[in-house]
Amino acid sequence: MNRPLIFIITIFCLVSMITLITSRESMRKDLDEIRKRLIPKIKEELEEKGLDLGSKVFIRIFKEEKILELWLQENEKKTFRFFKSFPICNYSGYLGPKLQEGDLQAPEGFYSVDKSRMNPNSKFHLSFNLGFPNSLESDLGRTGSFLMVHGDCVSTGCFAMTNKWIEEIYLIAEASLESGHHSFDVHSFPFRMSAEKMERKSNQRWQLFWENLKQGYDWFESKKTPPRVDHKNKMYTFKDAF
Repeated sequence: MNRPLIFIITIFCLVSMITLITSRESMRKDLDEIRKRLIPKIKEELEEKGLDLGSKVFIRIFKEEKILELWLQENEKKTFRFFKSFPICNYSGYLGPKLQEGDLQAPEGFYSVDKSRMNPNSKFHLSFNLGFPNSLESDLGRTGSFLMVHGDCVSTGCFAMTNKWIEEIYLIAEASLESGHHSFDVHSFPFRMSAEKMERKSNQRWQLFWENLKQGYDWFESKKTPPRVDHKNKMYTFKDAF
């Protein structure tokens, strides 16, 4: 390889590296600005409900209602208290689970998000990966990747929020993880699984699957603590997490 070509390649690599470092530094500064702008407001709103920033987080998603609910664990208790509902700006697909890569379905099921799934450098403003497929979905042969909750209001299988709302959700989730909580649970449902809604949705393709999801939904409704979710015989199972 001749020297001019080596020189050009070296310069290209250096420019690319500098651009990447600059981009990452810009994203860090942007997140710092978001924290500075929103954290005081978030703390004030949480305090009004007797909640603390950094407490363990729990999220429920309802596709039909296009709502994301954020709950936080109460001080010195196992139970969680409702904080706020956020409108889902967009999601793709129909009611029913995601089955395979490329079907553009937003997932339904039980997921856990740790630090490795938080992405402050997302091209969709801010995001966290749900971890689809979970262990049951993998056993069922369901495929898909990068199923997220993110900003920018554009969805190809994800739950898209406005940038305003993802900033608030992200910061509260981030504070929970930074406070020492290993992960937070996200339960994604086709709709609010009341008896009335289930009756109206009966005799549909996913009725048995939804009845299994409802067991997890009812657990939290009655106990106000998310269950520990496992699976057996191709069905979710639930028990106390503590």
